Amino acid sequence: MHRTAALQSNSPGNSLEAYAAGKLEQLQARHLRRELVATTRESGLWLERGGRRLLSFSCNDYLGLSHHAAVKDAAIEATRRYGTGAGASRLITGDHPLLGELEQRLARLKGTEAACVFGSGYLANTGIIPTFAGPDDIVIVDELAHACIWAGARLSGARVVAFRHNDTGHLGELLHAHRSGAQRALVATDGVFSMDGDIAPLGELAEICVRHDAWLLSDDAHGVGVLGEGRGSAALFPGAHIPLQMGTLSKAIGGYGGYLCAAQPVIDFVKTRTRTIVYSTGLPPASAAAAIAALDLIESDPDLRAAPLRKAMLFTRLVDAPAAQSPIVPVILGTAERALAASAALAEEGFAVVAIRPPTVPQGTARLRIAFSAAHDDSDVTRLAAAVRKIAAA
Repeated sequence: MHRTAALQSNSPGNSLEAYAAGKLEQLQARHLRRELVATTRESGLWLERGGRRLLSFSCNDYLGLSHHAAVKDAAIEATRRYGTGAGASRLITGDHPLLGELEQRLARLKGTEAACVFGSGYLANTGIIPTFAGPDDIVIVDELAHACIWAGARLSGARVVAFRHNDTGHLGELLHAHRSGAQRALVATDGVFSMDGDIAPLGELAEICVRHDAWLLSDDAHGVGVLGEGRGSAALFPGAHIPLQMGTLSKAIGGYGGYLCAAQPVIDFVKTRTRTIVYSTGLPPASAAAAIAALDLIESDPDLRAAPLRKAMLFTRLVDAPAAQSPIVPVILGTAERALAASAALAEEGFAVVAIRPPTVPQGTARLRIAFSAAHDDSDVTRLAAAVRKIAAA
């Protein structure tokens, strides 16, 4: 009996559970354990969480299009006609004609020859980067770039090097030092940084990349729809050569999916060699239909496009912070414990503002990440600003 018990206690399953439990205890002690909280979004703004009805300032639905009647109707009609799923990868039977229509619209919006739609933004970056970089190459990444860029860079097998955040001089130094030793070079950055809300200097980055024969990839997940007349952060830098323009359908466009806009040969190569296209089920037709309807609204309504940044700038004026560059405004509090306490205090005031902690952000920079939507009323922004000022004073 004792021998059996000893064998059971040393079984692989028990050692795995013990490892996980130990790691969770360590994270809990540092206020870094994460837990999913069931959340029902009632509209573009309001959500129900933990028995409370809260006004959300944490959603990336910058234009409120996930609940727009025209977008929902397009998704419903596509579901009725074509079903709930794609059925297979795009190279098998999952390449619904709506995907081709969506790709044409995205290419037109971004000013490129062609586009390729992915199942998500994470799938896009973890597929694109290994398609164009390998063991003989170098990938240089902004140190604050999104996790999926870092994942794609490491999956590529290339040498991966970080450059200091938005530091074009440092990027130039790295390319000067390492470019000759690599067959190909790829530089990757966010267009709008998801945790800080600042904008990459894409014009200077593009010039440096052209000078060193490096390919620039910009992740515009948080720029499209809300900056550059809806065309995204690249449109703020006319003439900048950004050969790989990636983005998502899940933020301002209000649905789900990812995309790459580029030259036709680049897109053709992606569709035949990128593993997250070849070996992943295609985007459901309803998601494509919803995105097309959302693009119609983005292209036709300049006031809608401008509203999120305007509201973010109102907030930064009210709290006497540097002017917002995008709909994202961080309130940096330092420790994870302080960020969690501030989030809880705002929930008591009726606001959903989630605390962001390491490793999502660097150590010592835990924060509230506030995201502004076109659907927010100015009075909502004013009330939030007053609540944030009160917390800061305390």
